[in-house]
Amino acid sequence: MNLLLLEPSDFISGSVVRISGRRLRQLADVIRAEPGKRCKAGLLNGLTGTAELLSITPETAELSVAWNGEPPPKLAVTLIAALPRPKTFLKVLHTATVMGTERMIFIESWKVDKSYWSTPLIGPESVRENLLLALEQAGDTVLPAVEFRRRFKPFVEDELPGVAAGTTAIAGHPAAEASLPRHLSGKITLVVGPEGGFTEYEIGLLAANGVTPMSFGRRIMRTEFAVTALLARIAP
Repeated sequence: MNLLLLEPSDFISGSVVRISGRRLRQLADVIRAEPGKRCKAGLLNGLTGTAELLSITPETAELSVAWNGEPPPKLAVTLIAALPRPKTFLKVLHTATVMGTERMIFIESWKVDKSYWSTPLIGPESVRENLLLALEQAGDTVLPAVEFRRRFKPFVEDELPGVAAGTTAIAGHPAAEASLPRHLSGKITLVVGPEGGFTEYEIGLLAANGVTPMSFGRRIMRTEFAVTALLARIAP
């Protein structure tokens, strides 16, 4: 935990918070905090600052907080990814959040196993819990938007043009003729397919709706590695 992430419900007075559960265990075991010690803190979707430990018991800890900084800036990137297998989904969610992605949309694709949509790992509680862990890792406070679309063609034809409007819209595709540039400026829409790649029909539909297929090599990567590599390559 690089940041103690707090929520409005944690406050018991103007500048004093009370925490328990996972954050208390991390405070006690990882930071080895004792009264008077300070750590980095942030308010969910708000400012960053410091928290000073006032008291700690096996059940709760109380801290005094002061805000004096801004969270790190987000990447102006909307990541659109074919829904990967559940454990890989959590890795992609974590990586994209740590790297500062503003918005993520997970979509259907021909090669997406239908069972992936029934996993509880993509449920709201699981997604939120994993987003909070990623924000703590990154020292960030601002939750990215995470959305799901279960129908490929309606999303690409009806929603994608609006999502991609005013952005550089690209799809990672090993067979594409154009090479992916480095360090793009402005807003970016990045589309990543399943591990087997989008079908030719899907790539054609993406291209017809304003997304340019681009390659950064012919090697086939796991989804979590591809997302990391693509975000690192296009980030300003």
